[in-house]
Amino acid sequence: MTRSIPVQAVPAELTVDDAAHDECGVLGLSTPHGDGVAQLAFFGLFALQHRGQEAAGIAVSDGKRARVHKEPGLVSTVFSPEALKPLTGYHAIGHTRYSTTGSNAERNIQPFLVETMHGPLSVAHNGNLVNATALRDELLSRGFGLTATSDTEVFTLMLAAAGGQTWQERIERTLPAWKGAFSLVILASDQVIAVRDPWGFRPLSVGRLPHGGHAVASETCALSTLGCVDIDEVKPGEMVTLRGAEIERQQVLAPQPNSARCTFEFVYFSRPDSVWAGNSVHHVRQQLGVELARESMVDADVVIPVPDSSIPAAIGFSNETGLPFNDGLIKNRYIGRTFIEPTQDIRERGVALKFNALSENLEGKRVIMIDDSLVRGTTAGPLVKLLRDAGATEVHMRITCPPIKHACHFGVDMGHDDDLMAAQLSVAEIEEHIGADSLAFLSLDGMMRAVAGRDSGDDDGYCNACFTGDYPLAVGDAQAKLAFEGVLH
Repeated sequence: MTRSIPVQAVPAELTVDDAAHDECGVLGLSTPHGDGVAQLAFFGLFALQHRGQEAAGIAVSDGKRARVHKEPGLVSTVFSPEALKPLTGYHAIGHTRYSTTGSNAERNIQPFLVETMHGPLSVAHNGNLVNATALRDELLSRGFGLTATSDTEVFTLMLAAAGGQTWQERIERTLPAWKGAFSLVILASDQVIAVRDPWGFRPLSVGRLPHGGHAVASETCALSTLGCVDIDEVKPGEMVTLRGAEIERQQVLAPQPNSARCTFEFVYFSRPDSVWAGNSVHHVRQQLGVELARESMVDADVVIPVPDSSIPAAIGFSNETGLPFNDGLIKNRYIGRTFIEPTQDIRERGVALKFNALSENLEGKRVIMIDDSLVRGTTAGPLVKLLRDAGATEVHMRITCPPIKHACHFGVDMGHDDDLMAAQLSVAEIEEHIGADSLAFLSLDGMMRAVAGRDSGDDDGYCNACFTGDYPLAVGDAQAKLAFEGVLH
Protein backbone atom coordinates (compact mmCIF):
# COMPACT_ATOMS: atom_id res chain seq x y z
CA MET A 1 0.00 0.00 0.00
CA THR A 2 1.39 3.36 -0.98
CA ARG A 3 1.56 6.13 1.58
CA SER A 4 -0.21 9.15 0.13
CA ILE A 5 -0.97 12.77 0.80
CA PRO A 6 -4.27 13.33 2.68
CA VAL A 7 -7.13 14.72 0.63
CA GLN A 8 -7.61 18.42 1.21
CA ALA A 9 -11.04 19.87 1.75
CA VAL A 10 -12.70 21.90 -0.95
CA PRO A 11 -13.28 25.43 0.33
CA ALA A 12 -16.86 25.75 1.53
CA GLU A 13 -17.33 28.87 -0.55
CA LEU A 14 -16.58 26.83 -3.66
CA THR A 15 -19.27 24.21 -3.14
CA VAL A 16 -21.15 24.05 -6.43
CA ASP A 17 -22.52 20.52 -6.18
CA ASP A 18 -26.10 20.08 -4.98
CA ALA A 19 -26.22 16.43 -5.96
CA ALA A 20 -26.68 13.47 -3.67
CA HIS A 21 -23.65 11.19 -3.62
CA ASP A 22 -23.50 7.44 -3.73
CA GLU A 23 -20.96 5.78 -1.49
CA CYS A 24 -18.95 3.91 -4.07
CA GLY A 25 -18.55 1.36 -6.78
CA VAL A 26 -17.23 -2.16 -6.18
CA LEU A 27 -15.65 -4.67 -8.53
CA GLY A 28 -14.35 -8.23 -8.26
CA LEU A 29 -12.46 -10.44 -10.74
CA SER A 30 -11.21 -14.00 -10.80
CA THR A 31 -9.29 -15.46 -13.74
CA PRO A 32 -7.71 -18.88 -14.38
CA HIS A 33 -4.62 -17.44 -16.12
CA GLY A 34 -3.76 -14.35 -14.07
CA ASP A 35 -2.82 -12.23 -17.06
CA GLY A 36 -3.31 -8.56 -16.28
CA VAL A 37 -5.91 -8.95 -13.54
CA ALA A 38 -4.95 -5.60 -12.00
CA GLN A 39 -5.21 -3.92 -15.39
CA LEU A 40 -8.68 -5.43 -15.85
CA ALA A 41 -9.64 -4.13 -12.41
CA PHE A 42 -8.35 -0.69 -13.39
CA PHE A 43 -10.56 -0.53 -16.48
CA GLY A 44 -13.54 -1.85 -14.54
CA LEU A 45 -13.09 0.80 -11.85
CA PHE A 46 -12.64 3.46 -14.53
CA ALA A 47 -16.16 2.58 -15.73
CA LEU A 48 -17.42 3.02 -12.14
CA GLN A 49 -15.67 6.35 -11.54
CA HIS A 50 -19.01 8.21 -11.47
CA ARG A 51 -19.94 6.38 -8.26
CA GLY A 52 -17.11 7.91 -6.24
CA GLN A 53 -14.27 10.33 -6.87
CA GLU A 54 -12.63 10.68 -3.44
CA ALA A 55 -10.39 7.63 -3.53
CA ALA A 56 -9.73 4.33 -5.28
CA GLY A 57 -8.10 1.03 -4.43
CA ILE A 58 -7.31 -2.42 -5.83
CA ALA A 59 -6.34 -5.56 -3.88
CA VAL A 60 -4.89 -8.59 -5.71
CA SER A 61 -4.08 -12.13 -4.60
CA ASP A 62 -1.84 -14.67 -6.34
CA GLY A 63 -3.26 -17.59 -4.38
CA LYS A 64 -0.96 -17.15 -1.39
CA ARG A 65 -0.21 -13.49 -0.80
CA ALA A 66 -2.38 -10.41 -1.22
CA ARG A 67 -1.29 -6.84 -2.00
CA VAL A 68 -3.25 -3.61 -2.03
CA HIS A 69 -2.70 -0.18 -3.55
CA LYS A 70 -5.09 2.62 -2.59
CA GLU A 71 -4.87 6.41 -2.48
CA PRO A 72 -7.02 9.52 -2.54
CA GLY A 73 -7.86 10.66 -6.05
CA LEU A 74 -9.39 9.50 -9.31
CA VAL A 75 -8.78 6.04 -10.73
CA SER A 76 -6.60 7.43 -13.53
CA THR A 77 -4.29 9.22 -11.11
CA VAL A 78 -4.16 6.59 -8.36
CA PHE A 79 -3.10 3.76 -10.69
CA SER A 80 -0.05 4.54 -12.77
CA PRO A 81 1.66 1.67 -14.62
CA GLU A 82 4.24 1.64 -11.81
CA ALA A 83 1.49 1.29 -9.18
CA LEU A 84 -0.18 -1.58 -11.06
CA LYS A 85 3.01 -3.53 -11.78
CA PRO A 86 3.37 -5.19 -8.32
CA LEU A 87 -0.33 -6.17 -8.28
CA THR A 88 0.08 -9.59 -9.84
CA GLY A 89 -2.22 -12.53 -9.28
CA TYR A 90 -5.38 -14.33 -10.30
CA HIS A 91 -8.00 -12.63 -8.14
CA ALA A 92 -8.75 -8.96 -7.51
CA ILE A 93 -11.26 -6.60 -5.96
CA GLY A 94 -11.51 -2.85 -6.43
CA HIS A 95 -13.30 0.17 -5.06
CA THR A 96 -14.09 3.79 -5.94
CA ARG A 97 -15.14 5.78 -2.92
CA TYR A 98 -17.45 8.54 -1.88
CA SER A 99 -17.71 8.46 1.91
CA THR A 100 -21.01 7.97 3.75
CA THR A 101 -19.92 6.36 7.02
CA GLY A 102 -16.58 7.82 8.01
CA SER A 103 -14.85 10.81 6.52
CA ASN A 104 -12.69 10.88 3.41
CA ALA A 105 -9.59 10.36 5.60
CA GLU A 106 -6.89 8.11 4.20
CA ARG A 107 -7.49 5.40 6.81
CA ASN A 108 -11.01 4.86 5.42
CA ILE A 109 -9.95 4.17 1.84
CA GLN A 110 -10.95 0.72 0.60
CA PRO A 111 -10.38 -2.16 0.06
CA PHE A 112 -9.44 -3.05 3.64
CA LEU A 113 -6.80 -5.80 3.83
CA VAL A 114 -5.96 -7.80 6.97
CA GLU A 115 -4.03 -10.97 7.70
CA THR A 116 -6.07 -13.64 9.50
CA MET A 117 -5.39 -17.14 10.80
CA HIS A 118 -7.10 -18.34 7.60
CA GLY A 119 -4.94 -16.23 5.28
CA PRO A 120 -5.37 -12.78 3.76
CA LEU A 121 -8.79 -11.14 3.72
CA SER A 122 -9.72 -7.99 1.81
CA VAL A 123 -13.17 -6.34 1.71
CA ALA A 124 -14.79 -3.53 -0.29
CA HIS A 125 -18.33 -2.35 0.27
CA ASN A 126 -21.10 -0.29 -1.29
CA GLY A 127 -23.92 0.69 1.04
CA ASN A 128 -24.42 1.55 4.69
CA LEU A 129 -25.22 -0.44 7.83
CA VAL A 130 -27.86 1.06 10.10
CA ASN A 131 -26.54 -0.95 13.06
CA ALA A 132 -22.84 -0.19 12.53
CA THR A 133 -22.58 1.57 15.90
CA ALA A 134 -23.76 -1.48 17.85
CA LEU A 135 -21.53 -3.83 15.88
CA ARG A 136 -18.55 -1.55 16.31
CA ASP A 137 -19.12 -1.28 20.06
CA GLU A 138 -19.29 -5.06 20.29
CA LEU A 139 -15.94 -5.41 18.52
CA LEU A 140 -14.38 -2.87 20.87
CA SER A 141 -15.79 -4.70 23.92
CA ARG A 142 -14.17 -7.90 22.65
CA GLY A 143 -10.77 -6.22 22.57
CA PHE A 144 -10.48 -5.49 18.85
CA GLY A 145 -8.40 -2.49 17.89
CA LEU A 146 -10.04 -0.38 15.19
CA THR A 147 -7.91 1.74 12.91
CA ALA A 148 -10.60 3.34 10.73
CA THR A 149 -14.04 4.91 11.08
CA SER A 150 -15.80 3.07 8.29
CA ASP A 151 -18.42 0.35 8.60
CA THR A 152 -16.39 -1.62 6.03
CA GLU A 153 -13.78 -2.23 8.73
CA VAL A 154 -16.58 -3.66 10.88
CA PHE A 155 -17.43 -6.14 8.10
CA THR A 156 -13.76 -7.09 7.74
CA LEU A 157 -13.04 -7.71 11.42
CA MET A 158 -16.29 -9.60 12.02
CA LEU A 159 -15.45 -11.94 9.14
CA ALA A 160 -11.86 -12.35 10.33
CA ALA A 161 -13.11 -13.45 13.77
CA ALA A 162 -15.96 -15.67 12.60
CA GLY A 163 -15.96 -19.42 13.08
CA GLY A 164 -16.25 -21.88 10.22
CA GLN A 165 -14.14 -24.09 7.99
CA THR A 166 -14.45 -21.95 4.87
CA TRP A 167 -14.94 -18.28 4.08
CA GLN A 168 -18.37 -19.15 2.78
CA GLU A 169 -19.30 -20.61 6.19
CA ARG A 170 -17.89 -17.58 8.00
CA ILE A 171 -19.80 -15.21 5.76
CA GLU A 172 -23.03 -17.18 6.18
CA ARG A 173 -22.66 -17.13 9.98
CA THR A 174 -21.94 -13.40 10.07
CA LEU A 175 -24.49 -12.12 7.55
CA PRO A 176 -27.58 -12.17 9.83
CA ALA A 177 -25.98 -9.55 12.11
CA TRP A 178 -25.71 -6.98 9.31
CA LYS A 179 -28.74 -4.71 8.99
CA GLY A 180 -28.89 -2.30 6.08
CA ALA A 181 -27.49 -1.94 2.61
CA PHE A 182 -24.44 -3.85 1.45
CA SER A 183 -23.09 -5.04 -1.86
CA LEU A 184 -19.77 -6.60 -0.86
CA VAL A 185 -16.78 -7.96 -2.71
CA ILE A 186 -14.43 -10.10 -0.63
CA LEU A 187 -10.94 -11.28 -1.62
CA ALA A 188 -9.42 -14.37 -0.02
CA SER A 189 -6.18 -16.03 -1.09
CA ASP A 190 -7.73 -18.15 -3.85
CA GLN A 191 -11.15 -16.68 -4.59
CA VAL A 192 -13.44 -13.67 -4.81
CA ILE A 193 -16.80 -13.72 -3.05
CA ALA A 194 -19.64 -11.28 -3.65
CA VAL A 195 -22.62 -10.84 -1.34
CA ARG A 196 -25.74 -8.67 -1.57
CA ASP A 197 -28.07 -7.72 1.27
CA PRO A 198 -31.53 -9.36 1.39
CA TRP A 199 -33.30 -6.07 0.58
CA GLY A 200 -31.27 -5.51 -2.59
CA PHE A 201 -30.71 -1.81 -1.90
CA ARG A 202 -27.60 -1.32 -4.01
CA PRO A 203 -26.99 -2.89 -7.43
CA LEU A 204 -24.60 -5.77 -8.08
CA SER A 205 -24.22 -7.89 -11.23
CA VAL A 206 -22.01 -10.76 -12.35
CA GLY A 207 -20.77 -11.81 -15.80
CA ARG A 208 -18.36 -14.13 -17.60
CA LEU A 209 -15.08 -12.67 -18.88
CA PRO A 210 -14.34 -13.27 -22.58
CA HIS A 211 -11.04 -15.11 -22.02
CA GLY A 212 -12.03 -17.13 -18.97
CA GLY A 213 -13.02 -16.28 -15.44
CA HIS A 214 -15.75 -14.07 -14.07
CA ALA A 215 -16.33 -10.55 -12.81
CA VAL A 216 -18.80 -8.88 -10.48
CA ALA A 217 -19.48 -5.15 -10.36
CA SER A 218 -21.83 -2.51 -9.02
CA GLU A 219 -23.07 -1.75 -12.53
CA THR A 220 -23.35 -3.64 -15.79
CA CYS A 221 -21.50 -0.84 -17.62
CA ALA A 222 -18.27 -1.99 -15.93
CA LEU A 223 -18.89 -5.60 -16.95
CA SER A 224 -19.60 -4.49 -20.51
CA THR A 225 -16.33 -2.52 -20.53
CA LEU A 226 -14.52 -5.76 -19.65
CA GLY A 227 -16.30 -7.62 -22.45
CA CYS A 228 -18.39 -9.79 -20.13
CA VAL A 229 -21.22 -11.96 -21.43
CA ASP A 230 -24.03 -13.83 -19.65
CA ILE A 231 -24.49 -10.83 -17.35
CA ASP A 232 -26.96 -11.43 -14.52
CA GLU A 233 -27.99 -9.59 -11.38
CA VAL A 234 -26.75 -10.95 -8.06
CA LYS A 235 -29.98 -11.67 -6.21
CA PRO A 236 -30.80 -10.12 -2.83
CA GLY A 237 -29.36 -12.39 -0.14
CA GLU A 238 -27.20 -14.28 -2.65
CA MET A 239 -23.51 -15.18 -2.31
CA VAL A 240 -21.47 -15.68 -5.48
CA THR A 241 -18.05 -17.36 -5.36
CA LEU A 242 -15.58 -16.85 -8.22
CA ARG A 243 -12.60 -19.20 -8.57
CA GLY A 244 -11.04 -18.74 -11.98
CA ALA A 245 -13.27 -20.50 -14.50
CA GLU A 246 -15.59 -21.73 -11.75
CA ILE A 247 -18.59 -19.88 -10.37
CA GLU A 248 -20.82 -20.97 -7.50
CA ARG A 249 -24.06 -19.24 -6.54
CA GLN A 250 -25.78 -19.81 -3.21
CA GLN A 251 -28.82 -18.19 -1.60
CA VAL A 252 -27.51 -17.64 1.94
CA LEU A 253 -30.19 -15.26 3.24
CA ALA A 254 -33.86 -15.37 2.37
CA PRO A 255 -34.76 -12.30 0.31
CA GLN A 256 -36.99 -9.84 2.13
CA PRO A 257 -40.65 -10.16 1.04
CA ASN A 258 -40.51 -6.60 -0.31
CA SER A 259 -37.22 -5.78 -1.98
CA ALA A 260 -35.93 -2.22 -1.69
CA ARG A 261 -33.99 -1.25 -4.78
CA CYS A 262 -32.86 2.36 -4.59
CA THR A 263 -34.91 4.42 -7.07
CA PHE A 264 -32.17 7.05 -7.05
CA GLU A 265 -29.98 4.66 -9.02
CA PHE A 266 -32.33 5.28 -11.95
CA VAL A 267 -32.90 8.97 -11.24
CA TYR A 268 -29.24 9.95 -10.87
CA PHE A 269 -26.50 7.53 -9.80
CA SER A 270 -26.17 4.82 -12.39
CA ARG A 271 -24.51 5.37 -15.73
CA PRO A 272 -27.12 5.57 -18.51
CA ASP A 273 -25.67 2.55 -20.33
CA SER A 274 -26.19 0.32 -17.30
CA VAL A 275 -29.07 -2.14 -16.89
CA TRP A 276 -30.64 -2.91 -13.53
CA ALA A 277 -33.69 -4.99 -12.64
CA GLY A 278 -34.01 -5.68 -16.36
CA ASN A 279 -34.40 -1.97 -17.18
CA SER A 280 -32.12 0.28 -19.20
CA VAL A 281 -31.20 3.29 -17.08
CA HIS A 282 -31.25 5.55 -20.14
CA HIS A 283 -34.75 4.39 -21.10
CA VAL A 284 -36.06 4.90 -17.57
CA ARG A 285 -34.67 8.44 -17.52
CA GLN A 286 -36.37 9.22 -20.81
CA GLN A 287 -39.63 7.92 -19.33
CA LEU A 288 -39.14 10.15 -16.28
CA GLY A 289 -39.12 13.06 -18.70
CA VAL A 290 -42.24 11.77 -20.45
CA GLU A 291 -44.12 11.45 -17.15
CA LEU A 292 -42.92 14.89 -16.08
CA ALA A 293 -44.22 16.40 -19.32
CA ARG A 294 -47.62 14.77 -18.84
CA GLU A 295 -47.88 16.16 -15.31
CA SER A 296 -46.40 19.65 -15.57
CA MET A 297 -46.31 21.01 -19.12
CA VAL A 298 -46.10 24.80 -19.46
CA ASP A 299 -46.01 27.10 -22.49
CA ALA A 300 -42.37 27.51 -23.49
CA ASP A 301 -40.00 27.69 -26.45
CA VAL A 302 -37.22 25.24 -25.60
CA VAL A 303 -36.36 22.35 -23.25
CA ILE A 304 -32.83 22.19 -21.85
CA PRO A 305 -31.20 19.71 -19.46
CA VAL A 306 -28.86 20.32 -16.56
CA PRO A 307 -26.11 18.01 -17.86
CA ASP A 308 -25.31 15.20 -17.72
CA SER A 309 -27.77 12.89 -15.94
CA SER A 310 -30.82 14.97 -16.95
CA ILE A 311 -30.19 14.78 -20.70
CA PRO A 312 -32.31 11.64 -21.32
CA ALA A 313 -35.20 13.10 -19.28
CA ALA A 314 -35.08 16.36 -21.21
CA ILE A 315 -35.22 14.36 -24.47
CA GLY A 316 -38.25 12.47 -23.14
CA PHE A 317 -39.92 15.73 -22.10
CA SER A 318 -39.23 17.22 -25.53
CA ASN A 319 -40.55 14.18 -27.40
CA GLU A 320 -43.75 14.13 -25.35
CA THR A 321 -44.48 17.86 -25.70
CA GLY A 322 -43.13 18.55 -29.17
CA LEU A 323 -41.05 21.42 -27.80
CA PRO A 324 -37.52 21.58 -29.24
CA PHE A 325 -34.67 20.13 -27.20
CA ASN A 326 -31.42 22.07 -27.13
CA ASP A 327 -28.29 22.61 -25.06
CA GLY A 328 -28.52 25.61 -22.79
CA LEU A 329 -25.82 24.75 -20.27
CA ILE A 330 -22.33 23.45 -20.99
CA LYS A 331 -20.74 21.51 -18.14
CA ASN A 332 -17.07 21.57 -17.24
CA ARG A 333 -16.58 17.84 -16.70
CA TYR A 334 -13.04 18.26 -15.39
CA ILE A 335 -13.66 20.55 -12.43
CA GLY A 336 -12.97 17.73 -9.94
CA ARG A 337 -11.52 19.01 -6.69
CA THR A 338 -9.52 22.21 -6.76
CA PHE A 339 -6.88 22.89 -4.13
CA ILE A 340 -6.07 26.36 -5.44
CA GLU A 341 -7.41 29.12 -3.24
CA PRO A 342 -10.06 30.90 -5.35
CA THR A 343 -10.31 34.64 -5.73
CA GLN A 344 -13.29 36.43 -4.21
CA ASP A 345 -14.78 36.90 -7.68
CA ILE A 346 -14.57 33.17 -8.38
CA ARG A 347 -16.12 32.39 -4.98
CA GLU A 348 -19.08 34.54 -5.93
CA ARG A 349 -19.35 32.80 -9.29
CA GLY A 350 -19.11 29.24 -7.96
CA VAL A 351 -21.70 27.75 -10.33
CA ALA A 352 -19.90 29.36 -13.28
CA LEU A 353 -16.95 27.07 -12.51
CA LYS A 354 -19.14 24.12 -13.40
CA PHE A 355 -21.57 25.53 -16.01
CA ASN A 356 -21.55 28.07 -18.81
CA ALA A 357 -24.75 29.22 -20.51
CA LEU A 358 -25.23 29.21 -24.29
CA SER A 359 -26.85 32.60 -24.82
CA GLU A 360 -27.59 31.96 -28.52
CA ASN A 361 -29.94 29.11 -27.49
CA LEU A 362 -31.54 31.05 -24.62
CA GLU A 363 -31.87 34.69 -25.56
CA GLY A 364 -35.50 35.76 -25.83
CA LYS A 365 -36.69 32.22 -25.04
CA ARG A 366 -39.10 30.81 -22.48
CA VAL A 367 -37.05 27.94 -21.09
CA ILE A 368 -37.99 24.69 -19.38
CA MET A 369 -34.92 23.49 -17.46
CA ILE A 370 -34.93 19.79 -16.54
CA ASP A 371 -32.90 18.60 -13.55
CA ASP A 372 -32.82 15.17 -11.92
CA SER A 373 -33.21 16.28 -8.30
CA LEU A 374 -33.12 19.14 -5.83
CA VAL A 375 -31.32 18.20 -2.62
CA ARG A 376 -29.87 21.07 -0.62
CA GLY A 377 -30.93 23.67 -3.16
CA THR A 378 -27.55 25.36 -3.42
CA THR A 379 -27.28 25.36 -7.22
CA ALA A 380 -30.87 25.75 -8.43
CA GLY A 381 -31.04 29.50 -7.79
CA PRO A 382 -27.67 30.29 -9.39
CA LEU A 383 -28.60 28.17 -12.43
CA VAL A 384 -31.88 30.05 -12.86
CA LYS A 385 -29.95 33.33 -12.64
CA LEU A 386 -27.37 32.05 -15.14
CA LEU A 387 -30.13 31.40 -17.68
CA ARG A 388 -31.73 34.78 -17.09
CA ASP A 389 -28.38 36.53 -17.45
CA ALA A 390 -27.97 34.71 -20.78
CA GLY A 391 -31.23 36.22 -22.03
CA ALA A 392 -33.96 33.73 -21.07
CA THR A 393 -37.25 35.60 -20.62
CA GLU A 394 -38.81 32.83 -18.46
CA VAL A 395 -37.25 29.91 -16.59
CA HIS A 396 -39.49 27.00 -15.59
CA MET A 397 -37.72 24.34 -13.54
CA ARG A 398 -38.87 20.71 -13.68
CA ILE A 399 -37.46 17.95 -11.45
CA THR A 400 -37.58 14.26 -12.44
CA CYS A 401 -38.32 12.92 -8.95
CA PRO A 402 -40.50 13.96 -5.99
CA PRO A 403 -39.24 16.41 -3.33
CA ILE A 404 -36.48 14.85 -1.20
CA LYS A 405 -37.58 15.37 2.39
CA HIS A 406 -35.80 12.64 4.36
CA ALA A 407 -32.19 11.53 4.81
CA CYS A 408 -30.96 8.24 3.36
CA HIS A 409 -29.44 5.68 5.73
CA PHE A 410 -28.55 3.11 3.09
CA GLY A 411 -25.49 4.48 1.32
CA VAL A 412 -26.47 7.85 -0.13
CA ASP A 413 -25.01 11.05 1.28
CA MET A 414 -27.89 13.54 1.14
CA GLY A 415 -27.17 15.15 4.48
CA HIS A 416 -29.63 15.25 7.37
CA ASP A 417 -33.29 16.21 7.18
CA ASP A 418 -32.37 19.77 8.21
CA ASP A 419 -30.08 20.04 5.17
CA LEU A 420 -32.82 19.19 2.67
CA MET A 421 -34.57 22.18 1.14
CA ALA A 422 -37.85 20.33 0.53
CA ALA A 423 -37.98 19.33 4.20
CA GLN A 424 -37.99 22.99 5.19
CA LEU A 425 -39.90 24.76 2.41
CA SER A 426 -43.04 24.16 0.37
CA VAL A 427 -42.82 23.89 -3.41
CA ALA A 428 -44.12 27.45 -3.71
CA GLU A 429 -41.51 28.68 -1.23
CA ILE A 430 -38.72 26.86 -3.09
CA GLU A 431 -39.93 28.38 -6.36
CA GLU A 432 -39.71 31.85 -4.85
CA HIS A 433 -36.34 31.09 -3.23
CA ILE A 434 -34.68 29.97 -6.49
CA GLY A 435 -36.32 32.71 -8.56
CA ALA A 436 -38.00 30.44 -11.11
CA ASP A 437 -41.16 31.40 -12.96
CA SER A 438 -42.52 27.99 -12.01
CA LEU A 439 -41.29 24.82 -10.32
CA ALA A 440 -42.73 21.32 -10.45
CA PHE A 441 -41.56 17.95 -9.17
CA LEU A 442 -42.53 14.58 -10.65
CA SER A 443 -45.08 12.76 -8.51
CA LEU A 444 -44.22 9.50 -6.75
CA ASP A 445 -46.68 7.64 -8.98
CA GLY A 446 -45.19 9.24 -12.08
CA MET A 447 -41.68 8.26 -11.04
CA MET A 448 -42.70 4.67 -10.36
CA ARG A 449 -44.52 4.41 -13.68
CA ALA A 450 -41.23 5.33 -15.34
CA VAL A 451 -39.09 3.06 -13.15
CA ALA A 452 -41.30 0.03 -12.65
CA GLY A 453 -44.17 0.47 -15.09
CA ARG A 454 -46.79 0.99 -12.40
CA ASP A 455 -47.97 3.43 -9.75
CA SER A 456 -46.25 3.42 -6.36
CA GLY A 457 -47.39 0.90 -3.79
CA ASP A 458 -46.28 -1.09 -0.78
CA ASP A 459 -45.11 -3.97 -2.95
CA ASP A 460 -43.38 -2.04 -5.72
CA GLY A 461 -39.95 -3.43 -4.79
CA TYR A 462 -38.17 -0.07 -4.52
CA CYS A 463 -36.96 2.10 -1.66
CA ASN A 464 -38.52 5.58 -1.77
CA ALA A 465 -37.73 6.51 1.83
CA CYS A 466 -35.97 9.76 0.91
CA PHE A 467 -39.25 10.95 -0.63
CA THR A 468 -41.78 9.39 1.76
CA GLY A 469 -40.00 8.79 5.07
CA ASP A 470 -41.22 5.18 4.93
CA TYR A 471 -37.98 3.24 5.55
CA PRO A 472 -37.97 -0.46 4.65
CA LEU A 473 -36.30 -1.30 7.97
CA ALA A 474 -35.89 0.49 11.28
CA VAL A 475 -33.19 3.17 11.18
CA GLY A 476 -33.31 4.33 14.78
CA ASP A 477 -29.68 3.33 15.41
CA ALA A 478 -28.33 4.70 12.13
CA GLN A 479 -25.24 6.83 12.67
CA ALA A 480 -24.37 10.16 11.15
CA LYS A 481 -21.67 10.13 8.47
CA LEU A 482 -18.94 11.31 10.85
CA ALA A 483 -20.27 9.64 14.00
CA PHE A 484 -17.06 7.65 14.60
CA GLU A 485 -14.64 10.47 13.85
CA GLY A 486 -14.25 11.48 17.50
CA VAL A 487 -12.38 8.24 18.19
CA LEU A 488 -9.52 8.82 15.78
CA HIS A 489 -7.69 11.99 14.85
